[in-house]
Amino acid sequence: MAQRAVKEERVSIRVASETFGISQVCYCYRSKLGGDNALIADWLLGLTTTPCRWGFGLCFLCLGNVRGLRFNHKRVYRIYRELGRNLPIKRRRRLKRDRLDPLAVPRQANEAWSIDFMPDVLATRQGLRSPNILDDYNREGWGVEVDFGLPVPRITRALEQIFEWRGTPKVIRSDKGSEVCRAEYQHWYAKRGIQLPFIQPGEPTLNTFVERFDRTVMHEWLDEHLFESTEHAQQTVTEWRWRYNHQSLHMALLGGIPPNPMLAHAA
Repeated sequence: MAQRAVKEERVSIRVASETFGISQVCYCYRSKLGGDNALIADWLLGLTTTPCRWGFGLCFLCLGNVRGLRFNHKRVYRIYRELGRNLPIKRRRRLKRDRLDPLAVPRQANEAWSIDFMPDVLATRQGLRSPNILDDYNREGWGVEVDFGLPVPRITRALEQIFEWRGTPKVIRSDKGSEVCRAEYQHWYAKRGIQLPFIQPGEPTLNTFVERFDRTVMHEWLDEHLFESTEHAQQTVTEWRWRYNHQSLHMALLGGIPPNPMLAHAA
């Protein structure tokens, strides 16, 4: 506007600067980096029209570390936005959830169990599935089964074997996995009078006991072995489960005692 006033109205630069509230230095300033801006724009256009469709972070990394063009990130981002190359942000779908209730700690054994399923692979890259069953009272792991697939009869047979010598729990909590959402599986629970509450989607903290157990299984068993067969995996997990239940210290249980002695102490 000041430049148009000087050019068309024939007023002085001082009058135009005072009228439009700018300094004469600002009026007379001319950018000396036009060539660099054009270079940055050319590189950004080339990087963002490739099949990989890079975003700003990869473009700036390539300019600095690969091409040796050490420009300020704010300057590069300004040109990046002016070119209209910024990728659209995919907004996450917000789920409408009720207010979360705190997870209660059971006061006695067999009051509440948790179950969760973990994936893994053999050395031959064949997929494995293993259900982790946990007593929430003393964090004792029960029957970690391993196989390529886990049909409903296989899961229920493993649970019935545990019930024979451990007793039947009142509640078995889980997420809405494909294994536990089958009608046959839920009918089996209802027949034995066991409640099967599902946690809310996207809220693993509502099943935090078995989720913490999953991390222990991953670090102390899965990451330590390369399985050659399902029999090898089953043997190693059986040995590990005995050490976990009888020897592993658990800081949440009476100052750090293992899960099995915790059960004996409560009795």
